[in-house]
Amino acid sequence: MLSNEHITPFSPVATMKITFAAVIASVSSASAFVPSSSFVPSSKNVVISPRTKETDLSMGVVSTVVKTAEKIGVPATAAIATAAVAGTIGVKAVLDRPSRKYEDGSVAREYDAWTQDGILEYYWGEHIHLGYYNKEEMEAGYKKKNFIEAKYDFIDEMMKLGGISPETDSGAKVLDVGCGVGGTSRYIAKKLGPDADVTGITLSPNQVKRATELADEQGVPNAKFTVMNALEMDFPDNTFDVVWACESGEHMPDKEAYINEMMRVLKPGGKYVMATWCQRDDREVPFDKKDERDLNFLYEEWTHPYFISIEKYKELVDATGLMNEVTTADWVEETIASWRHSIWVGVYDPRGFIFKPHKYLKCVRDGYCLERMHRAFDRGLMQYGMFAATKKDA
Repeated sequence: MLSNEHITPFSPVATMKITFAAVIASVSSASAFVPSSSFVPSSKNVVISPRTKETDLSMGVVSTVVKTAEKIGVPATAAIATAAVAGTIGVKAVLDRPSRKYEDGSVAREYDAWTQDGILEYYWGEHIHLGYYNKEEMEAGYKKKNFIEAKYDFIDEMMKLGGISPETDSGAKVLDVGCGVGGTSRYIAKKLGPDADVTGITLSPNQVKRATELADEQGVPNAKFTVMNALEMDFPDNTFDVVWACESGEHMPDKEAYINEMMRVLKPGGKYVMATWCQRDDREVPFDKKDERDLNFLYEEWTHPYFISIEKYKELVDATGLMNEVTTADWVEETIASWRHSIWVGVYDPRGFIFKPHKYLKCVRDGYCLERMHRAFDRGLMQYGMFAATKKDA
């Protein structure tokens, strides 16, 4: 029988076992995978509501499987194990089918939804980006580090990479491209001081609303936010002293326009720093079928049009002819813990989602995608691209 003692709600395999314990024999049909099934994670037990039709149907199917097995002399436990295996395969088939393919308007729509339901902010805080874990922290065990603190550490390390500091940029005009709910924008505004002016742009009206609310609550008047397309910015040429882009390139359908626009609005002598998920360069070793399947899932589950390599991004920056030498790095070792750490914070504290049963399906899908992201980065299919450069003097 399935033991509940060691089940955790967002471990991909365990999630399947918990969520579908009651629909174990009928889950091969996608219609059985619905958020109305009652899923209540606990360290000791799992409660599945007997009132749901899916549960009644599934338990009936399992009972039928057991009775049939007994008639032909197969032990009930073996029958249940077989049904469990079949159910898990069915669940995986459902989860492996991407649900949020990129299309016109999908990025704004998804981030509006994430902001409105509050689950992402509950767990990730104000920063919708990965965290930074140094070698000592990884050796000690990444789960010992505060998940939110890791995100602040990431901003500090990214500032170092870009040569950005209160000593040199106290009066800087900063652009945060893809600002989310403005956590990084406000942090930079506080860090650089009251004379700095930080503008965050995003496609999501809900993110702008939330970012502005938090800026008012925290007393950060030098951080402001607006809805704007990063591929067609309204700013004049040479407007900003610093252009900052953290995990926004993934959603850009035109990477060249994305780079060109950031270089355009940066002042001569200004600082550019970017962090973005990248796929490995496939020009020497082409992607095999598994690589392509995995990338397609990562594209289409979290509404990404496509990724490109670190090398390709550098080529795009160089092609503008506007920038000095570009520094690049792969921070996969420093950030990879974030994927599974994200899952564990949900395991340790389910309050962020437990009272929102209509979001269970989405939470399961997100947990599954987090694990698939971890594996893609771990095996080198994905890389964490870091870039820093200054703009040539006029």
